Amino acid sequence: MSEPGAILATGHGVRRVGAENTPVEPDLVRTGEGMSEMTSSTLSVDLSQGSIPRVLSIAGTDPSGGAGTAADTKSITAAGGYAMTVVTALVAQNTQGVRAIHTPPTEFLKQQLAAVTDDVSIDAVKTGMLGNVEIINTVAEFLDEHRPPVVVVDPVMVATSGDRLLDADAEAAMRDFCRRATVITPNIPELAVLCETEPAKNAEEALEQARGWAKETGVAVIVKTGHLDSPRVDNIWVTPEGATYTAQATRVETTNTHGTGCSLSSALATRLGAGDAPGDALVWVTDWLHEAIQYAAALRVGQGHGPVDHSHRTRRLCANSSASAWFGPIEPLESPESLARVSESLAGSSESAPAAAVTPVGPWTTALWHASADLARQIQASDFVAALVDGTLAGHAFDFYLGQDAQYLTWYSRALASLAARATDQQESVWWAQSAENCIVEEAELHRTWLGGRDQVPAGPVTTAYTNFLLAHTLGDDYVVGVASVLPCFWLYAQVGAGLPEVPQDHPYALWLDTYRDPEFTKATSHTLGIVEKAFEQAGPAARARAAHTYLTACRHELEFFDQATRV
Repeated sequence: MSEPGAILATGHGVRRVGAENTPVEPDLVRTGEGMSEMTSSTLSVDLSQGSIPRVLSIAGTDPSGGAGTAADTKSITAAGGYAMTVVTALVAQNTQGVRAIHTPPTEFLKQQLAAVTDDVSIDAVKTGMLGNVEIINTVAEFLDEHRPPVVVVDPVMVATSGDRLLDADAEAAMRDFCRRATVITPNIPELAVLCETEPAKNAEEALEQARGWAKETGVAVIVKTGHLDSPRVDNIWVTPEGATYTAQATRVETTNTHGTGCSLSSALATRLGAGDAPGDALVWVTDWLHEAIQYAAALRVGQGHGPVDHSHRTRRLCANSSASAWFGPIEPLESPESLARVSESLAGSSESAPAAAVTPVGPWTTALWHASADLARQIQASDFVAALVDGTLAGHAFDFYLGQDAQYLTWYSRALASLAARATDQQESVWWAQSAENCIVEEAELHRTWLGGRDQVPAGPVTTAYTNFLLAHTLGDDYVVGVASVLPCFWLYAQVGAGLPEVPQDHPYALWLDTYRDPEFTKATSHTLGIVEKAFEQAGPAARARAAHTYLTACRHELEFFDQATRV
C-alpha cells in the first residue's frame, strides 16, 4: 500500500493531506442579508413567568386534525409552546375538502377571547381563518386593546385551488388587519391580493411584492415559495427595510401538505414568542416543517391531501434520549465463531450484513463486521447522510457538524498517539504515530478552509462522550481494546463513502462528499483492519470480549456523532 503518512487516518473529514481544498460557502445553504439588527431583543417578550411561550391561535376548526386549530395546537406544542385556541368558525372538512362552515355569533367570539385574556398572559398570537368583516374587526379590536408582543397573521384569503375565500369587503378589511402584525405569512396568491396585483410567477416577483408591501406597512412578510414551480421551497423573511433572510428547503414530492400554512404560522409565532431572533425562528420552523412533510405519508390519514406529521421530530428526539445500555456484556471469546454467535443475537433485522466496502482481513474482523451490520445500515440510512446527499441539510446543522468534527479530530489524534506509545510492534507504532500527526494536520486544514473561522464551537455532549470513551480505552485498557475502539472511525466512514452517489458540482456539499470517497482512505482502513485482526489473535478471551464490546460501542458512538447535527 502507499506510504501511511500520505493520508489522514480518520474518516471524520477524511482528505488527502496537502490536497487543494475549497470550503463550502454557508450562503449556499442559509443566507442572511441585513439581519444583524434582528436579534431576539427586537421582540420584547415578557417571559418572567417561564420560558414556555403561551400562544393563542385564533382560527377555524378541522375535525380531521390536519389544519386550523388542530394543526395550530400540534405545531405550537412541537415548537415548544403552550397552545390555546379561540374558534372563529366550525368547519366540516377533511383531507378531501370543505363540506360546510358554521360561524358562531360574534358575541361568542368575544366571550372566548375575554375568557383567555382575563386569566392568561399571552406571549404570541397567531390568526388564521377570519371569515368575514365582522370577525376581522372583532379580532382587530382585541389586538388593539391587548397588544400582544408577537402577532403572526396567516391571511387566509385564497385556497390552494385558487378559490377566493373572502368577499371584496372582507379582503379590504384583511389588508388593514395585517398592518397589526409582527409578520404575515401569505401564500403567493394571497400576497398578490394584499398588493392588489397579479400572483407572482417566480421568487423574484414575489420578493418585489413583499418588499413593497412591507415598506408601505412597516410589517415583515414571509415569502413562501412552495406554490411556485421550482425544486426549492424556500421561506424568505422580508423586513420593512427590504432586508431578507432565506431559510432554504427542497421540495418533497408528496400529496401530504394539508395544513402546512397553518402549521408554519403557528410554529413561527411560538418560536418568536419564546424570544428567538426572526431569522433563527424561521430556520427552525422551516427545518421542522420539512421533516413533518417528509414523513407525513407514514401517518396514512385520509384519502386526499393528507396532513403533515407534526410530531415526527419530537418522537425522533425522544427515541434518541433513551438511557438504556446499548449493549449487554459479552462473555469471554475463545474463537471467532463465539463472536459470530454474539453477532446473531445482536442483529437488529433479518437482513444479511451489507457487503463491506473494505473487506475484512480475517475471521475476527469478519465477525466484527457482522456484529456491527445493523449499525452500519443505520448510519448509511440516517437522516443526516440522506440530507447531506440530497442537499437539504440545513446550513446551521452542517456548520454544527463541522465544528464538532474539528473538536473530535483534536482528541482522536491523541487517542491514536496513545496507541503509538503502547504498540510493541515498531511498524504499528509508526502507523499510529503518522496517523495521529496527519489527524492534527487535517484538523488545521479543516479549520482554515471549511470552517472559515467558525471553529470555536465547544464540543457538545455527544462529541465529548465519544472522545472521552476513546481516550479511556486507548490509554487505560489492553492494546486490543484500544485498537478496536478506533476502528469504527475508519471502517464505517469508508462504508458511507462507498455508498455515496455522484452529485453535480453545484451541489452545496459536493466538495465535502468527495472527501468521503478517497481511495487512499480505503487502503488505510484495510491496513488498520490487519492490525486489529492480529491484536485479536494475540489477545486472551476476556480481553477479546472487552474489545468486541468496545468496538460495538464505538460504532454506536459513530451513529450518534452523525445524528447529533439533526438535533440542533
